[in-house]
Amino acid sequence: MTAPEKRKVTSAFRAPGADDWRELVAENANDKEHEKALKAKDELKNMLLASLQMQHLVVLAGSGCSLSAGGPSMQDLWNGAVGGEPTVDAIATARKVNHDLKDRNVEAFLSRVEAFLQVGSDKTVSKFLNSSKRVILDKCTTFLDPGNLGDHKTFLHRLSRRRVRDQRLQVFTTNYDLCFERAAADLGGVALDGFSFTAPRRYDPRFFGYDIIRRPRSGDDLGHYLEGVFLLYKLHGSVNWARGEEGTIYENDEPTPADACLIYPARGKYQQSFVQPHLESMAQYLAAVREPNTCLLVVGFGFNDDHLAEPLLAAVQSNPHLRLIIVDPGADEKVIDANGNRFWKQFFELGGRGEDVWFIKASFGDFAQMVPDLKSLTPADSLMQAIKGVTREP
Repeated sequence: MTAPEKRKVTSAFRAPGADDWRELVAENANDKEHEKALKAKDELKNMLLASLQMQHLVVLAGSGCSLSAGGPSMQDLWNGAVGGEPTVDAIATARKVNHDLKDRNVEAFLSRVEAFLQVGSDKTVSKFLNSSKRVILDKCTTFLDPGNLGDHKTFLHRLSRRRVRDQRLQVFTTNYDLCFERAAADLGGVALDGFSFTAPRRYDPRFFGYDIIRRPRSGDDLGHYLEGVFLLYKLHGSVNWARGEEGTIYENDEPTPADACLIYPARGKYQQSFVQPHLESMAQYLAAVREPNTCLLVVGFGFNDDHLAEPLLAAVQSNPHLRLIIVDPGADEKVIDANGNRFWKQFFELGGRGEDVWFIKASFGDFAQMVPDLKSLTPADSLMQAIKGVTREP
């Protein structure tokens, strides 16, 4: 079975206050169009370079990032839990919870199932819910192949190489999988994820306040911050988190569906987000979008989680020092889709009015290659970039 062919994406971006999208690739174009694309790429690179050097750098990563590594889509989760043609158990469950299976929306279906079990018990419905959770857990675990993490490694490698005086990179992700952890390990980096440094690793929010320094063997030097360290907040849990009977959260490579510390795809995610350990991650997220001098990169996230999109929308409207960069291969279509997600339209309108909201039409892998490598710039290059920024014609 051959791998599905990746959809071809023509990269482009839309700057705040602009009326159109600027193409970054001019295929089969004349010299004038080619020169225009080169200027657009240079402008985008300078913007990203300035953004990476802001005091706070925050990433909100969604399922689109995991898709680049072979992760499951929502359709894959539907096919696994319900079946391409609904199974007997799925049909029986749908009949009992009064749900129409024609919409093929796993989130809506599981929401109905969970709501039904809140007011009564039923063996058939409970069995289906547990089997669905097992499918989701397995599909978000078994796909991971270190050879497919090139995009994640490039992304982390370039973003985490920041100045020592700046705050650590913060990565918030809704994904359950271990893509960012494995990519960081391959790079020799460290993800501070709220778990203890010794085995068995247990969750304690205090560990988010810790850092790592390199200490000299002798002398009065107190040490220097270690490179490649970043903060990782898993907003919906992780495939290797389990909750013990006493409420302790610890690492477990093979948790059961009942013990797994995950917020499964269902519309009850908002309520579940305010239970530990998700509560701590949400608190950190809400604080991060309010910080001054902050760049927030939204990559592979479709704004389908209201509990994450609403605070971000409010922050854009109230935080004058926030720069928002939204990256999606279908960004140009989603912002004008009359039947689409309302947040896309609202962010697009705010950007059109001059708020610091940028849209980049690119896949996660393509964007990872666009991110400038801070350490590749010599002092002379950095000075030249600064001069260009001051002298560039309006």
